[in-house]
Amino acid sequence: MSGGLVALLDDVATLARMAAASVDDVGAAAGRASAKAAGVVVDDTAVTPRYLTGFTADRELPAIKRITIGSLRNKLVFILPAALLLSQFAPWLLTPLLMLGGTYLAFEGAEKIWEKLHPHEGHEEAVPAVLEGKEAEDKMVSGAVRTDFILSAEIMVIALNEVSHEPLLARAIILVVVAFGITLGVYGVVALIVKMDDIGLHLTKRDSTVAQRIGRALVAGMPKVLTALATIGTVAMLWVGGHILLVGFDTLGWHWPYGLVHHAEEAVHHATGPLGGVLGWLTNTLGSAVFGLLVGVLVVAIMHVVPRRKTDGGEPEHAAEHA
Repeated sequence: MSGGLVALLDDVATLARMAAASVDDVGAAAGRASAKAAGVVVDDTAVTPRYLTGFTADRELPAIKRITIGSLRNKLVFILPAALLLSQFAPWLLTPLLMLGGTYLAFEGAEKIWEKLHPHEGHEEAVPAVLEGKEAEDKMVSGAVRTDFILSAEIMVIALNEVSHEPLLARAIILVVVAFGITLGVYGVVALIVKMDDIGLHLTKRDSTVAQRIGRALVAGMPKVLTALATIGTVAMLWVGGHILLVGFDTLGWHWPYGLVHHAEEAVHHATGPLGGVLGWLTNTLGSAVFGLLVGVLVVAIMHVVPRRKTDGGEPEHAAEHA
């Protein structure tokens, strides 16, 4: 009997080790999947604070909480079930969908550059929510949640593609971990960014000279941080979008674009000795970003430049008819 008990305990210990290993595997897979979605995460973090412009200090955190809940609902209620069904019954659609998302990211990055070079004339600033009451606040939060849906879909599809070889249950757990981890991480950072100037103002009122200096630095530095974050988000979108497209084209049989970037990465890696790993990665990143920019510029041209030229070209014609 004691031998049977020992065997049972041994089996329990073995199962415990297997469960621990499974948890480690899920954690590692969730980490890899989250890392692949880095570009979208940075953009999500950069985009959200603009929806909080004009909120009073006491309404900023409640608004972020509402957006966070909306983001989790997007990922867990709408996107996760659809992604799992797709991966289970039509996995061949993952690559085209991922490439569609990569094209969107490239377009978003190129469009941001286009808007910097060609600002919209007559663009009106958003009316602060505090001046319009609860309805305006609800509208701005809803807009943030709608924007988040697109970015969340990208995050979940990228993460799913990274773990598509896992069993269905493991895939579901990993995507839930990614959804919670990324959402709480993104909106935690957003909350910190939004409240940083308030923290700075609070520190400027302290008696300590050091605290006052830190407070003034925070107040003065936050606009620069937001600008830098927006720039990083744009570059990250071009990089991630371009890389997704390169890998997707390679998977579908069009090999030379990915091969060109990959060969350049290997050449730099072998030519630069101890720095080869870092410089090779930077070469791949640069190549992916350039490819993403080219695709993004093409889509921007189709969406903005061509329609505008048709409109501009049609106006004189229309005027001549009236004349």
